[in-house]
This record gives sequence, structure tokens and C-alpha cells, in this order.
Amino acid sequence: MKYFWDTLMDAELETDILGWQCISGSLPDGLELERLDSPEVQGSKFNPEGEYVWHCLPELARLPTDWIHHPWDMPDNVLKVSGVEVEVSYPRPIIGIDLARERLTEDSQGVGNGSSCKGCKPECNHGKKGLIWNIIQAKKESINLEPREKEDETSWKVTARSATKDKSLVSSSLTTSKQQNSTPLVTALKASAEQNAATFHFPGHNRGRAAPNSITELIGSKPFLHDLPELPELDNLFSPEGPILNAQQQAAKLFGSLETWFLVGGTTCGIQAAIMATCSPGDILVLPRNSHISAVSALKLSGAVPKFIIPDYNSDWNIAVGVEMAIKELEKEGQKAAAVFITSPTYHGICSNLSEITQLCHSHGIPVIVDEAHGAHLGFHPHMPSSAIQQGADIAVQSTHKVLCSLTQSSMLHLSGTLVDREKISRCIQTLQSSSPSYLLLASLDAARAQISEDPETIFDKALQLAIEARNMLRKTTGISVLDVTSFPKFPAIDPLRLTIGFRQLGLSGFEADEILYKDHDIICELVETQSITFVITLGTCREHVQKLVSGIQHLAAASPSSCAAKMKVDGDNLAPFADIKTSLIPRDAFFSGKMREYRKQLGRGL
Repeated sequence: MKYFWDTLMDAELETDILGWQCISGSLPDGLELERLDSPEVQGSKFNPEGEYVWHCLPELARLPTDWIHHPWDMPDNVLKVSGVEVEVSYPRPIIGIDLARERLTEDSQGVGNGSSCKGCKPECNHGKKGLIWNIIQAKKESINLEPREKEDETSWKVTARSATKDKSLVSSSLTTSKQQNSTPLVTALKASAEQNAATFHFPGHNRGRAAPNSITELIGSKPFLHDLPELPELDNLFSPEGPILNAQQQAAKLFGSLETWFLVGGTTCGIQAAIMATCSPGDILVLPRNSHISAVSALKLSGAVPKFIIPDYNSDWNIAVGVEMAIKELEKEGQKAAAVFITSPTYHGICSNLSEITQLCHSHGIPVIVDEAHGAHLGFHPHMPSSAIQQGADIAVQSTHKVLCSLTQSSMLHLSGTLVDREKISRCIQTLQSSSPSYLLLASLDAARAQISEDPETIFDKALQLAIEARNMLRKTTGISVLDVTSFPKFPAIDPLRLTIGFRQLGLSGFEADEILYKDHDIICELVETQSITFVITLGTCREHVQKLVSGIQHLAAASPSSCAAKMKVDGDNLAPFADIKTSLIPRDAFFSGKMREYRKQLGRGL
């Protein structure tokens, strides 16, 4: 019971607990509230049958917080819908959990009784539309009405561990300031790290007490203090019910998904989970031949059969992007793809027309998975391309650590629509993720989401302005080319925060130009290729560094002698990849085969 109030309901004062006890009937009127060190024992004194709030009314945790903290102010009809009829059978809970769920589910579907609400105007439509539905709309809150499985008593007892008995810990964990509500996981991690407890759990550095000096001299001891395991108050990544669930729900709301999962194995983990959840052994996955290695490893894990698509290739830039849909070709062969995998945006920021692709795939009942590792920032600003979820993708996996500001290796998987089984996605993520996730990574995802939530429509204004200024100045630089969407006319947009610069006219490869910029100007890029270099503008980019970048490239161009034009240029015309694809084995079979034995076998067939 205490765990329920502390974690799920986030009650602020012990008087809130008293209020819920009175309403639920687990504490008769006039009885002084005792400390809840042994809730199962204390509760049984007043309700021998064990019908506590924990067992009867977990849905109440989804109500607006002002009524959670002041339940005595809640209208009777709200209590009734939630499963408590005070005037009928007080002080005992009047219905069981199943009926409470049924009422809440009916209400969420708009099954109202047409009656007016206490404290509302006569013209209110709560009874017509569903009481809690209207409450949530008015409060601009979200409510999860999906029935939860009843937890067994043993698992609940383990959760309410003795470390939470400390009065100061209870007080800190019940604090509900605006800042803490906006970052539930960060807040929980902070409160847990600050407790004055004797700790006998992993990791071995014991909250930094035995942290190696060589690393504390570099980053200090605070990262170790907050490097905690899956303690009860920090929730469970595989079965979240507290701050992780809250943080993921807030992320889903921000990114516009039906559900969001936090990933500590990077976007690689999310792509593998997405493909495994949609493709069984022998199923066909349509994907471009230049997909990320995580997609290829997912083919090995799932046993899916790849239907490779030849990407569009631009020899001037030596860049391959995009897809040509193979659905009709499969139909002619009497086959159907289990899923279609798209990379958008690419490393260079080139975006596919996902709206057309998803519309085509959905008309055939095929889910679309988007590797959106480089696009977690898309869709928040009117001058940016729309995100994959906004364009109808069923699954989008984003590297929150790239352009957004979480820690490296932390990502999110967003699910939308009904074509993909969310339970299967969840199981696949559990299969691939660590059972000992880093709470520093998880909390950084929560913090990055909150950072964007503060002002999503303007937070990228500065970065966009810097990128535009840099692009305009570089376009005026003789001998320098700037990649834009006109280089790939089949694609509708390019990420304005990516600057891909070509040096071909100077007779320099991307590698040669990068070496000059690094050694002579202390400029570090994101990606180096044969004919270009890609730079990324982020929320952390400052004007001074952009000026240094532009100045360095201008100096490089001016310092290149005219004779450079006569040098042998890197010719990409004859380097077009993927000209012909012949598959002898699916990736899974190839992975588990003896490589030399299979190679000799194919040689014997003429390969």
C-alpha cells in the first residue's frame, strides 16, 4: 500500500494517505494515522479480508493529480466511476477490482449515463461522453485505462523494501514540485541517491565510495553516486509501473506515438527488436542494400529473408540513398513482405517520402519500420521535415543521443498504429536489452525529453539559424559544394542541420580535406567520405565554432593552388555499389555456416 502511494500515486503528504484510507474503507473515521511500515499488517486490522487500495483501485493512480492529493474534494460521481461509492457502503470498498476496471473501461469508451455532474454546469456533457474522458480532456492529462494484471502478494511485499522506511526518504520521494513532475525518472534517481542508507547492493563501487581514482579525476564522483541498480523506487525497465513508465508515457506524448520504450542498447537494439517482432523465420523483409549493420544482424537473429532494394546513387557525392518499392514485384511472385524497412533520414540528412511509402504499405497490410537514428529532432520545427511517426510509420527507432541531448548509447523506440503487436515488441526488447540497465542512460532520456518539452517549437531556432548562415557562406566559397535536396530530386526534403561539404572541385578527397581541417584548424567533423565531409549542427553548437568552421573551409579553399584542379580527382562514376545482387544464402544461414566450406561450395557452382 505504501509503495502504491509513494510510487504510482506520488502522494505529497501523509494526509493524502489518510484521505485514501478513509475513502477506501481501510481506515475508519477518527482513527489516528500510524506510520505505514507494515501496511499489510495495519491494513488487516481494519479490513481483515485484505481489500486494500492496492488491490482494489490502482486505476485511481491515473486520475488528475489534484484529486489524487485531495481525494476528499473529488466529486462523488468520479469516485463512483472509479469504483468507490462512499455513501453506499462506507467505510468499506464496495466493489472489486474487476468491476472497477469495467466501469473505467466503459467510461473511456464514452459510455455515459447522461446525468449531470456534481459541481458542473447543467449543460455539461460528461454523462454523454464519459466522465473521466472529459475530465482528462479538460485537465489536458492522459489516462491509461488498460486493465493491469493483479500482482501477487509476494511480489508486492518484495517491492516494499525496508530501505524506504526512513522518514526523510519518504518525505523526499513524495515531493511533487513542477520540476520533478517534468522529469519523473531523474527525480526518482536523485531521491534514491540522496538517501542515507547502509547499502549492500551492486555495483561494486558502492555509490562512488570505491570508484577508481583515474576516472573520478576525469569526471568526478557524482556519476558513480547516481549509478544505481534497479531498486524498487527506481522501477523496472522490463516491467515499468512507476517513474520509468511515467517517463516513457511523457515521451510518447511528446513524439506522438502510441507507446514509447527507452533503450540502453542504442538504436541498434531497437532496430533488431522491431525486425524480430515483425518477421518470423522465412518471412520477407524489404530493405535497402545499404541499410545499417543492425538491420543485417536482425536478419540473422530473426531468420527473415531479405528482399534487397538497390538504392539511388549519386556519383558526384558517392552517396547512396532511398528505396524503390518491391511490393509489386513480390506480388507477381505470389509473395508478401512481412515488413518494409526504411532509413530516413540518412546519415547526410536526406529524407524519404514516408507518407507515400506508408500509404502504399498499409494498403497491403504491411507495417513500416523506420531507422530514424538521425532524426529524433524532426517534426518539432516548421522548417524541419516531419518525423516518421507523423508520416504514418508503424515503428520509428531514434538515437536520442545524436542531435538531441541524452547520453551516448541511449535511444527510443516509438510504436504507432495497430499492425504491430506491442506485446511482441516488448518481449523482443527484453530479449535484446541488458537486464542491468544504466540508470544514467535512462535518466538522460527522461531529461532530454523534458528539455524539448519546455519549448519544442522554438528550441531549435538558434541551431537552424546557425546552419542557414553557415550554408549560405559556404555556398559562396569558390571550389566548395554544399549538398542540398536538388542532388536527389526523388526525395522531398533534407535535414537543415546537416552540412555535407564537397571538395571535388579542389581536387581533394574528403579524407584529405578532413586532415587539413583537423590539423590546421582544430575542426572535428562527424563523417568523412571519399568526396565529402558531413558536419552536424546541434543544440550545443555555438556561433564561435560555426565561424571557425566556415573560416577553416574558406582558408582551405583559398590555400589550394590552382594546380590542384589538374590532380587526379576521385572519380565516383565507376564506383556505383550494389550493381548486381545474387543471394546464395539468407544472412542467418550464412552466419551459422562454415565460411570457408560454403565459399568453396559456391566456387564449385561457379559463384
